[in-house]
Amino acid sequence: MVTIHRAEPASSARSRASTRPGAVDRLLVAADNALKTLAGGLQPSRPMPAPPLARRAASQGAAMPLAERELSARLMRVNHVGEICAQALYQGQALAARDGQLRKHFLHASREEGDHLAWCAQRLRELDSRPSWLNPLWYAGAFGLGLLAGRVAGDKVSLGFVVETENQVEQHLASHLQRLPQADVESRAVVAQMQADEVEHARAADKLGATRLPAPVRWAMRGAAKVMTTTAQWV
Repeated sequence: MVTIHRAEPASSARSRASTRPGAVDRLLVAADNALKTLAGGLQPSRPMPAPPLARRAASQGAAMPLAERELSARLMRVNHVGEICAQALYQGQALAARDGQLRKHFLHASREEGDHLAWCAQRLRELDSRPSWLNPLWYAGAFGLGLLAGRVAGDKVSLGFVVETENQVEQHLASHLQRLPQADVESRAVVAQMQADEVEHARAADKLGATRLPAPVRWAMRGAAKVMTTTAQWV
């Protein structure tokens, strides 16, 4: 008995070959980003923002009191955690995105948030402080949220998570600019640039057709953010 095997059409074979490596590549990129994010391996594409020369000159030679330095360190640790979560959220959304152009948008935003992460890490070192010990937990939670939003709810709702997240982060950074010591001009310059970037990220997601999230979802996000920011100040 002779078994005849039908040859697979060349177009079908090419399609399957191009699809599978694409998914694997995206998984590898996400895994690589996670390792670099948590290990401090992300390199900024932009130089760290510097305070105006006049304010920098006025602050030079005057060491911050210990209480103010500790306050700055706590606030910058919270900001660092926020950027850990931003990396995870955008990477999860990029992995789940159905549209290729939208995936590129998420990855571009992730690179800009990578600048923020590197700046916050550098500022923590300058303040003789450290990142949160719970960063792997924060990353996992945010990545899961981004992946779930993209896979279950779709691209428009995923963009809605971006808008709501960035709006909350922008308000959070505005409060930090009020709380940071006036003498800490370096941290204030970093936070001000981060705030401007977050506003642009929210606008870009809105222009792409983001769906406004239901009020209970927005409230839950605010509650989770409150737990995270309060914990990250100390742990």
